Amino acid sequence: MQEQIITKTLSFSVLGLPIHLLDNYPGWLIAQLHQQLGGHVITLNAEMTMQAEKNAKLAEIIQQADLVIPDGSGVVLYLWLKGKKVRRCPGIELAETLLLYAGQLSKPMPVFFFGGAPEVAAKAAEMWQQRCPKLAIAGTQHGYLSTEEELTLHQTLKEQQPAVILVGLGVPRQELWIAENRHLCPKAIWIGVGGSLDIWAGTKSRAPAWFRENHLEWLYRLYQEPWRWRRMLALPQFAWKALLSNFSPK
Repeated sequence: MQEQIITKTLSFSVLGLPIHLLDNYPGWLIAQLHQQLGGHVITLNAEMTMQAEKNAKLAEIIQQADLVIPDGSGVVLYLWLKGKKVRRCPGIELAETLLLYAGQLSKPMPVFFFGGAPEVAAKAAEMWQQRCPKLAIAGTQHGYLSTEEELTLHQTLKEQQPAVILVGLGVPRQELWIAENRHLCPKAIWIGVGGSLDIWAGTKSRAPAWFRENHLEWLYRLYQEPWRWRRMLALPQFAWKALLSNFSPK
């Protein structure tokens, strides 16, 4: 419980949404796992922040999340403008740290991969099984489910009780799905990982280091997925609101 108190004490507002400022996000999650406290992790970026302005349910879920990390460069720059010198914590890297940790334990902490197109979750899990032979895979499921398949997934999660559940359904669908279903595995860490499953499966590639280090990962994603251009309009909107907020009282 002490870790939860620390997290809430170190929260900060990004355009009305919470962000938790910790030196060691993986350490917090590992402590949650060992104490079987579970939790919902939100990887906040500019696009999600702007979506939350129009989606009250998404905003509510972010407000109630156990851990909200600064995933996007826009969020990090916003915090810098407010005098909070934080480092970006990409959700894919946080998830990878957890998977590497779980793969080294003598006592299994099973992981479930859910989302993506057919075969993507299975390929992502296969890649991780090869990388970490001791990693316990509780199961996989693609994200295009019928009503019957959805009910089967619910039953599988209830029976398996994985320790970590990685959900790649895209924003805001993955956040809404986690909030609706996390009661199935209350001791699990639930993380919305977006397109991470595709990267692990090899169907997409992550931006090269230079793009990531220079806050241009969004540009590489636009190059890979030009259909995202409408969604990318949230970035200048967020930047404008961030600049305006800097002239208001902190």
